[in-house]
Amino acid sequence: MAASTSDGTACPDSNVYEGLRHRKTHQEAADETRYTEENTKNMSESSKTNKSTPVHLETGTYWLTRIVFLRSLGLIYFVAFLVALHQNKQLLGTDGLLPANLYLQRVQQHVAADPTQSTWSLVPSLLWWVDWERDLDLWLDRLAYIGAALSFIVMVTGCANMVIMAALWVLYHSIVNIGQKWYSFGWESQLLETGFLAIFFCPLLTLRPLPRTTPPSLVVIWGYRWLIFRIMLGAGLIKIRGDQCWRDLTCMNYHYQTQPVPNPISYYLHQTPENMHKFETLSNHFVELVAPWFIFLTRPFRFTCGFLQILFQVILIISGNLSFLNWLTILPSICSFDDAHLAFLFPSWRGGTKWQVAQIQQEERSGRAPPPSWGQLVRRVVHVSLAGLIVYLSLPVVQNLLSPRQAMNTSFDPLRLVNTYGAFGSITKERTEVIFQGTYAMNPTDPGAVWEEYEFKCKPGNVTRRPCLISPYHYRLDWLMWFAAFQNYNYNNWLVHLAAKLLVNDPGAESLIAHNPFHGKQPPRFIRAEHYKYSYTKIGSAAAKEGKWWKRRRIGEYLPAVSLGSLNQCIKQHGWNMPAIKQ
Repeated sequence: MAASTSDGTACPDSNVYEGLRHRKTHQEAADETRYTEENTKNMSESSKTNKSTPVHLETGTYWLTRIVFLRSLGLIYFVAFLVALHQNKQLLGTDGLLPANLYLQRVQQHVAADPTQSTWSLVPSLLWWVDWERDLDLWLDRLAYIGAALSFIVMVTGCANMVIMAALWVLYHSIVNIGQKWYSFGWESQLLETGFLAIFFCPLLTLRPLPRTTPPSLVVIWGYRWLIFRIMLGAGLIKIRGDQCWRDLTCMNYHYQTQPVPNPISYYLHQTPENMHKFETLSNHFVELVAPWFIFLTRPFRFTCGFLQILFQVILIISGNLSFLNWLTILPSICSFDDAHLAFLFPSWRGGTKWQVAQIQQEERSGRAPPPSWGQLVRRVVHVSLAGLIVYLSLPVVQNLLSPRQAMNTSFDPLRLVNTYGAFGSITKERTEVIFQGTYAMNPTDPGAVWEEYEFKCKPGNVTRRPCLISPYHYRLDWLMWFAAFQNYNYNNWLVHLAAKLLVNDPGAESLIAHNPFHGKQPPRFIRAEHYKYSYTKIGSAAAKEGKWWKRRRIGEYLPAVSLGSLNQCIKQHGWNMPAIKQ
């Protein structure tokens, strides 16, 4: 892809990147020199003014918007790669709960049986190009470390180029596509779609917050507006078409208690009056079904839409631990605002970012801006092509939105470039939990057997433990445990694998939970999982005064008591490594 070669400097230096294939033309060099001289002159004249002189920005430009957006995207990418670094080996590694090497082997076998397909098209991942059978854990760490480092740079500096953003997108794609159940949720596709558009938001090589020759693309701005429209409208439609409680305004009577991972605020919000819950549900419908249309109207309407969407996501962040989903959904809403809207986030001191944007706007207004170079013209062609691609890939998405059988969180292309979204189409009315327990007893059916409970990082277990507050971080095992609670363990083979690992005090499995009652001692002889119904205690009740957040009632057995010997056949059948006590 061609791009301007007049902006190939590295942040914060101003030296020309010597490895570019094409050199600047004399005209381009003259234009840049003239711009530099005029900018220097303006700075010199401005130095005579007071540093606190207000800087007023005009509407319709998006230089500051891009900076705020890239910093925010850098944060989300950083958290996502941090989660991968801390958890992927235990979940996907050679000795993980769902080993990715076995998954990749199955993909190879499928392709061998169907020569019309390829491993890359089925599972796009950089891991195909490395020795994943021998060094899977090493490469899982490398992908996460590189991604975390690059995203940290973007988060701190607020500047990026196409190379960095493309690298982040490819790295995260490589993880998501081999992530199996652990990466099967809508926010993964949403981050990939957001990251793909961000590639075209940046200059090719320049690493400056304000690359003068690469203004923010309006195609990308509208791409993000189209994204937030689809996210919110999809979420609203799936609710109206789904659970009856969304139509009779009672869903919020249950949501705070039954959501995947509640936080401390959820406890109090659940116990607000029912009329308040009805208001919350009506407000949800307005924000998701009505407000998104404002994005296509005039500037004041777009501002209102962006403000409402961000406020809505902040409320969701406060009321629950939904991974980085709500943080990520704020990002496209940022593109509802132009530089004049976001100027308050930047200081007005002379020579600062806001001051430089004012200078750029003044040059544009007076006609003194440098003429477009050939690279900028090529970039415009690329952006027009990008717009055509978005329109084409949006056709099945729009059809899905219009369908009474709307699918939620679905990708229609292997690279997840344009997707359909939705959340909480149905609401569980009761909260059930799977509680793992271990015992030293020789006979697990002995009524006198002492069973000790394992505690997970964040999901409810001990009724006196305060609900956690972790967003935007994410515990993937805890999240899947919520789904497992209203399914059968036969549908979750990883859960049986977890039990096998706990039977040997496996360090990897221990790192995924908060408390192993057998840590540092002999591992248990048997592991079982019990099924419990959980509900909040009432504020001010006797149980609450005793420090209990939850009350629970046993429903029955979830996973029967198993020993390592009884799981031997199951472990071999799945191709897992036999767990062993680490010396």
